[in-house]
Amino acid sequence: MTTHEYAHRRLRQAIMVGSIRPGESLTIRGIAEAMESSPTPVREALRRLSSEGALKVLDNRRIMVPKMTVERFGELIALRATLEQHAARRAVGHITERQIDRLVAIDKAQDEAIAKKDNAAALLLNQEFHRTLYTANPDQIIMPMVESVWLQLGPFLGIAMAHVAQLYFVDRHQEAIAALRKRDEDAVAAAINADICEGIGGFERAAIENLLRLAGQ
Repeated sequence: MTTHEYAHRRLRQAIMVGSIRPGESLTIRGIAEAMESSPTPVREALRRLSSEGALKVLDNRRIMVPKMTVERFGELIALRATLEQHAARRAVGHITERQIDRLVAIDKAQDEAIAKKDNAAALLLNQEFHRTLYTANPDQIIMPMVESVWLQLGPFLGIAMAHVAQLYFVDRHQEAIAALRKRDEDAVAAAINADICEGIGGFERAAIENLLRLAGQ
């Protein structure tokens, strides 16, 4: 892996798990020092992430996660739900019992991370659960689109994970697993949709406003 690709992947993952908070201002030099890297690969990584909508480069060469509006957040969640329900449906006809067992193990590990309040690990495991499900379809082409939405939502989902007990009451992953055992496409899609919406406290405007308030928006 080149230094440019390494810098991009590290920064991308940091954003996707909410390690960089919305509105937090960073510098190229500061990021490079934290990553023990030269500024050049960091600068290129930031340019790529900016083009993906994950970061905003300010006039003073500082970088920040863009501020979020209720309308934009709602649009991203709606898009995520649509894409992921489609991906889940397509995976049902391909997924094996061994892969479903893997989902059970991931969900258990996520529950343990949540209990330990290890929010970054919990969010990574949540992404691994969804990615493992969708990529069971060998012909899928949707993951880059899904991950683009995850990237833009990451800083806010990281905050939601910190408040998961007050936002999320039913383990929808367990529902998805049970539906996968039965090869029930509709039930799998419904569980994934509920998981996405309930993970932010609901899809109503008031729920989104509450999450953005928690994020200091």
